[in-house]
Amino acid sequence: MASRSYGACVLCRKAAVVKMLCRGTSAAANPQSQVDFLKGEQHKKHPGVTNLKTLRLPEELQTAARSIIHRAQVPRLTDRSQSLTNYLWSRKRAVEDLTLRRKAVSLERELWEKAMEKKGDVDEQALEDRIRRKVLSELKRTTYHWTPMKFDEELGVVYMAARLAGGYAAVRRAMNEIKKRDPSFAPQSLLDFGSGLGTVVWASHSCWGDTLKEMVCVDSSGPMNILAERLLKGDDEIAEPHIKHVYFRQFLPVSPKVQFDLAVAAFTLSELPNGTEREEAVLTLWRKTSSYLVLVENGTKEGHQILMEARDTLLKKQEKTVHDTRPASVFAPCAHELVCPKLAHEPITPCNFQQLYQPLPLPGHNVQQTEKFSYLIVTRTEPGKAETEDVSWARLIAPVLRRTRHVHCRMCCPDGQLQHLVVTARKHSRDVYRCARSSDWGDQLPIVQKVDDDSQSDSK
Repeated sequence: MASRSYGACVLCRKAAVVKMLCRGTSAAANPQSQVDFLKGEQHKKHPGVTNLKTLRLPEELQTAARSIIHRAQVPRLTDRSQSLTNYLWSRKRAVEDLTLRRKAVSLERELWEKAMEKKGDVDEQALEDRIRRKVLSELKRTTYHWTPMKFDEELGVVYMAARLAGGYAAVRRAMNEIKKRDPSFAPQSLLDFGSGLGTVVWASHSCWGDTLKEMVCVDSSGPMNILAERLLKGDDEIAEPHIKHVYFRQFLPVSPKVQFDLAVAAFTLSELPNGTEREEAVLTLWRKTSSYLVLVENGTKEGHQILMEARDTLLKKQEKTVHDTRPASVFAPCAHELVCPKLAHEPITPCNFQQLYQPLPLPGHNVQQTEKFSYLIVTRTEPGKAETEDVSWARLIAPVLRRTRHVHCRMCCPDGQLQHLVVTARKHSRDVYRCARSSDWGDQLPIVQKVDDDSQSDSK
């Protein structure tokens, strides 16, 4: 019995040595070893993790919002806030004039051709009038009727109940991308274009409250500026604002030389009436950006496409007068600066992400909700100092599916392609596998991209 026991122990020790050697060989063979990308962090907190746990509004903001809503006594608030949420989510861009004219010409030609096929004398003037009326009627029936949002105090309160917590969650999650990947960034000035209720101020203060010294909020709506200021003062006119050095304006600062460390437009570009105005707004914001420009929209096809328009404008549009020659580069979420592969496949699906949050404690609100949003962060690149650290990291664009000894990851890769990768410890190293299991939708994954037997192109 003793000899058998001794022999078993020897075999166990040999097996353990072989296992350790195999692990060492796997880590050495894989270029993305722990030394390269973990930076001393645990796998569940690796550098690519930018997701946040369930977000709550700052206590001072939540208390002020509840006070304002209670004092306003808006009738049918729950129903109206839900209707407004649905309306904003389903909203589309206004149809461009050129698109509308082309559609009208095509429809008019089609109707003339049908009319000419009929035999007999035709009163051309009467026919022309009839066709014109029919074209106008058809355009009215099939064209999306975009109208600008006009806020009074009551609608502002409804918007607060509907969107304050969700909007804060989306902006806070987008800003966490900068805070996590660029910990040395310490902004002193902020520009919020289309500031609304001031959620950007609160979100940025939660990230960089120690360094921010000037925050300029620009919104054309006077009632919304008043509500935002009431929120800052805790719904007490004579109180000091909880966040100081916040200034409200109805127009952007005129001077093109005035820049801000951080410029933000959250759910704002979709409120502009046409592509020309959106382009002008994006270029103006970029001129006023010294470090990072953050754009956030609803996680719909429309929201994503608006952001991709802005991306193209910043990367490709050449301005006549340039005050800051540092070029634009995409910081997040894109892993590349090529055409968005989500727009290149049919059917088109938006590139969006999600953030859990606690809504305002009002009647009819669930305990926990999910904000689905799209975002774009663009930064100024110093000549010869382009970011290289994360170029081989892919962005997870769908929930991670964790299975026994393997993980399904759908990613947007640095080569501009969508990829479905099945990550295993044997194929990709133990470190990469454990990082994949700890990652989720929206995080970056440290994998050298190459299609092998475990991966396949994702055309969805």
